[in-house]
Amino acid sequence: MSDLQKLLSYREPVFNAPMAGAASGALAAAVATAGGVGMIGVPAATTQTWVDEQARMVCDLELPWGAGFMGWALERDLSSLEWILDYDPALICISFGDPTRGAALAHEAGVSTSMQVGNAAELNRALEDDIDVVIIRGAEGGGHGRNEIGTLPLLQLAIEQTRKPVIAAGGIATAHGVAAALACGAEAVWVGTRFLACSESSAHQRLKERALQAGMDDTVYTRAFDIAQQLPWDPAYGGRAVRNTFSDRWADRIPALEEKADESLRREMVRARTEADVTMAPVYAGQSVEFVRHTETAAEVIAELAEFREVLAHTAQRFS
Repeated sequence: MSDLQKLLSYREPVFNAPMAGAASGALAAAVATAGGVGMIGVPAATTQTWVDEQARMVCDLELPWGAGFMGWALERDLSSLEWILDYDPALICISFGDPTRGAALAHEAGVSTSMQVGNAAELNRALEDDIDVVIIRGAEGGGHGRNEIGTLPLLQLAIEQTRKPVIAAGGIATAHGVAAALACGAEAVWVGTRFLACSESSAHQRLKERALQAGMDDTVYTRAFDIAQQLPWDPAYGGRAVRNTFSDRWADRIPALEEKADESLRREMVRARTEADVTMAPVYAGQSVEFVRHTETAAEVIAELAEFREVLAHTAQRFS
């Protein structure tokens, strides 16, 4: 049993990524019930009512669960973290901004903290004492993050540099992918895209359908969607999403889009997201969207990923 498994008491080394807009309490509860660690994705702007509704779905299960936060949002307001901590999560993830204040608050509550890292500099930050678990996120991953280093090179660097538990994220969507990450030294995997179209995901049905249609070559990494919405993301963190009409026009024309971005464009993108207009709104998904092929339950995804044991056993036999 790994150190992380002892800490969190899960059966399967699979965490669902805390995808804001998709990873609700329902998905977190389903993943935890299936043996993994369910993570709630807390939006940058939320209410205590929303947090209460989501956390109540998992807090009474007596199973490991946690929540993910955008660091830049917590730098402005720690309220959402305070609300979550009232429900005694097992793990907090703070990424894409300075985690210092949030990590201190979580530790005061006796909750372990983690941080997603996308390059060597961020890895160095995650090795400081206030971060308990390191999540390396390769450029293959969906949603927000850096687009600098692939999962495998970054994972190898983390395993070399720390004895902290390391979780691998980015492009992992099959039992073979899980096996590869664990064989490299990760203690668990962090899976987002594969859970996007699950029946328990809170993503809009049209977003799920678009993910089901997309293939490995159909994603793009860009800041265009955030610029259109005038969201205060650090320019270092774009997002990987399924290509659409809007990204085809603007993904490679960021300076021109920055000049065009105004209140009218912001309202249009907000409308598109509200109505799930996938020709304009982002469908955040990683390169592993290729393996999102039909609607499944979270339990079915976990069961398939759990076949990593057979993959590893077969591999060992090949080289014995």
